[in-house]
Amino acid sequence: MAVPWEEYFRPALQEKLSTKLPEQAEHYFPPMLRLLEKRQELVDADQALQTQKQVFHTKMAALKQRWEQLEQKERELKGSFISFDKFFQDSEARRNRALRRAAEERNQAGRREAEALRLRAQLEELRREHARLQRRLQRLEPCARLLEQALELMPGFQDVPELVARFDGLAETQAALRLSERERLAEQEEVRARLQRLRDAWPDELLAQGQRRAQLQERLEAARERTLQWESKWIQIQNTAAEKTLLLGRSRMAVLNLFQLVCQHQGQPPALDIEDTEGQLEQVKLFMQDLSAMLADLGQTEPAAPAS
Repeated sequence: MAVPWEEYFRPALQEKLSTKLPEQAEHYFPPMLRLLEKRQELVDADQALQTQKQVFHTKMAALKQRWEQLEQKERELKGSFISFDKFFQDSEARRNRALRRAAEERNQAGRREAEALRLRAQLEELRREHARLQRRLQRLEPCARLLEQALELMPGFQDVPELVARFDGLAETQAALRLSERERLAEQEEVRARLQRLRDAWPDELLAQGQRRAQLQERLEAARERTLQWESKWIQIQNTAAEKTLLLGRSRMAVLNLFQLVCQHQGQPPALDIEDTEGQLEQVKLFMQDLSAMLADLGQTEPAAPAS
């Protein structure tokens, strides 16, 4: 006898609802989220029931085909028995062949009977599964009515899937907000911990900075002393440089005067630049060497003084 699929799957929905409702009673959920969860459970149960329904129809079709094959084989077996009797009367050889064939048919019939028993057990299992799913469907009917009532209270939604989709979006938004809140709380705790570490380390840091400041002050005083020493040395260097510059100027003036005297003595105009002190000094040196050679020659040519 055919059973309406709504009654077949109603137990399954009722069973799913009964397993979920006690868990939900332990926690408080906003009405919209509770409707969303119940709708999701109904969708999951409906998908499972659709799968079970398809499997059931497939198995029932296969079982029906098996029964038809068995009936056909039974008719063929009856015809074979009639032919067997006729052939037995005609010939002993045909009788033996018919007997062998009958034995084979009996073996096949035994296998078919075993297959039939297996299919009957499978059918019984499917019937029990059908009853269980029907009980679950009956338990889930209040959830479906609750969703329909919620849809009536919210005229902005056209159907239940749209309402469920809206609640899905709100649930995802809420989950994202909770995640963001947890992240902010974690960041806040981290900042507080860093602030506390800074507060704990502040006295030590202040002491270290004070010590460093004293060290820097000492280095500054030492640098000032070295600066005064170098300034004093720089003044001495500047004074020495000024004296050397003055001496160099006097020396260059003396060399220039000597060079000019040499040129006047030789009756030649100065051929060197005024700034060419080395060249002037070289000319004076050559003149002095020539003069020394002349004096040496004069000393050798003078007559010896008479002895007294």
